[in-house]
Amino acid sequence: MTLPFADARTLVDDARARGEQLGKALSVAVVDYGGFVVLVERMDGARPMTPTIALSKAYSAAVMQRPTYMLEGWRNSDPVFFTQVGRMGQHPIVATKGGYTLKRDGVILGGLGISGGSPDEDQRVCQDVLQAAGFDLDFPEWAGARKPN
Repeated sequence: MTLPFADARTLVDDARARGEQLGKALSVAVVDYGGFVVLVERMDGARPMTPTIALSKAYSAAVMQRPTYMLEGWRNSDPVFFTQVGRMGQHPIVATKGGYTLKRDGVILGGLGISGGSPDEDQRVCQDVLQAAGFDLDFPEWAGARKPN
């Protein structure tokens, strides 16, 4: 199942409106389930690196099939391996707030990445946009977050 461009446009428009409400110039990226770009948009005044960061967040959420904040345990428990894997794909894998997997009815459709606010603001915008659009926000715990016995 693919993510229609119209859905990506809706997500980006909602994120932009929420950024304006916060007084933040955001960049927003949407990718399909394989991490390929569907739409990237940089609001007027957004810092130059924010589109690249948003794209890495969206890519990470799509290909790792978990929101990016869930990857922090893996990064912290095995930083060398995380760094090696993080360089393998089309974009870096990042473990931070502001990247969310696009999942509907249990099917992974892609990823959404937000950059330009604080980590908590980026995360909140992601969650609010996805909740408003009817995407799933619940994901099983990432295996890398568990400590070995």
